[in-house]
Amino acid sequence: MRVDHVGFAAGPEGLQETARSLAARLGVRVVDGGPHPRFGTRNVVLPLSRGSYVEVVEVLDHPVADKALYGRAVRQHTEAGGGWFAWAVTVDDLAGYAARLGEPAEEGVRRRPDGVELRWRQIGVPALHTEPQLPLLIEWDGPATQHPSSLSLAGGTRLAGLTIAGQRDRVRNWLGLPPEFSTVEVDFTWIDVVGSPRATGLRSVTFETPRGTIEI
Repeated sequence: MRVDHVGFAAGPEGLQETARSLAARLGVRVVDGGPHPRFGTRNVVLPLSRGSYVEVVEVLDHPVADKALYGRAVRQHTEAGGGWFAWAVTVDDLAGYAARLGEPAEEGVRRRPDGVELRWRQIGVPALHTEPQLPLLIEWDGPATQHPSSLSLAGGTRLAGLTIAGQRDRVRNWLGLPPEFSTVEVDFTWIDVVGSPRATGLRSVTFETPRGTIEI
């Protein structure tokens, strides 16, 4: 299990300009990702080292965007000015998580501009609306060379930390982790939230870049 990516909803300036601005700050490439036809969105990828990436997303002008929970979450954050709206971890046994959590896996697909089709399954999209502190759980199909992070620059920017408003124990229970679990790859900072789980979620992300530490 590892942090797979962090999701950033495009601001009013649009997908490409939002992505270029983030990429300039982080010193990374901008890679056109293509549309998510089942979600009513499209993305641009900022590949990071050590197997993770930033996904910048905008909603499409299409009826499916009003029906798909993922598309609606992106639209809500864009209309609020854009920003972090999701984080995701990769798991090896998504079927086991689906059985434990009682939530079916949703299939995702997108075709890159170079024609390569990427497929994955995920759990947790409803929580983007009800409890956004919870990460998406993702299991990728296909070879590792197709993962968005495979396009990163050697020795480049890496994901170093997440600041999440929410409850550490709730997230650990969602992930099925023991209380003593810890990770050295990514630092987690928790901001206690009192009240509705809807008020939880990803607040900022820290990156280690060749130019130093950057928090966005």
